[in-house]
Amino acid sequence: MDRKEIFQALTRLRKGLLQIILTVALVGFILFPFSKRLLHHLQKTTLKTELVAFSLPEPLLSLLKLTLYGSLFISLPMLFYQIWKAFFPLLHLERKKYFIIVFFLSLFLFYLGAFFCYFITLPFGVQFLLGYQSEKIQPMISAGKFVSFCTAFIFGFGLTFELPLILALLAYINVIRASFLTRNRRYAILFIAILSAIITPTPDIFNMSLMGGPLYILFEIGVILVKIIERRKKGGRTFSTS
Repeated sequence: MDRKEIFQALTRLRKGLLQIILTVALVGFILFPFSKRLLHHLQKTTLKTELVAFSLPEPLLSLLKLTLYGSLFISLPMLFYQIWKAFFPLLHLERKKYFIIVFFLSLFLFYLGAFFCYFITLPFGVQFLLGYQSEKIQPMISAGKFVSFCTAFIFGFGLTFELPLILALLAYINVIRASFLTRNRRYAILFIAILSAIITPTPDIFNMSLMGGPLYILFEIGVILVKIIERRKKGGRTFSTS
């Protein structure tokens, strides 16, 4: 992998950028009429209290923001396709089936993390934070900040769930080895704990474990995938067309 190959990958991604923008815009145009219903569903699932607006434009801006994030969420197949189409040649995996496997696996892991956050972590985290209210402290949650809060964690969980795939690809291009991962497992656990504390909406152990537990399992899955790749390489088997 040299600078020329990276520049070619960026050029391919730039050519696909227009398709990504058009897809997001089209999905957003279709999604916007349902944005109020989408916000109500998000509020009902996680918050279960009324939202407020601190300015006249905030209701509209919050719906536009939610539409944008929703459009990106739905358009991820196009986004991931263009990204992998641009950078997949750097891995020198010539067979088309490997592109399909990596593409669908990346989508599966992202949506798995996003839905895990939406249905499990986020509701628990929000209710934990609301548990600190009292007669003298009543939270007033703005619609715009609520949308930003929820979407940031949903996308954050989705991206962190890509860990096994990232480890496998790094092993394939000889950036990391299984021995390095197992030897530094304690540091990986520490990093996962810190990352969980940053990503989860609350600092309590329960909600951190909802993120840290699955992330550690994903790390171990990644280690297994790295070992499989190394064994295939030692056995003389390649991932390209023979």
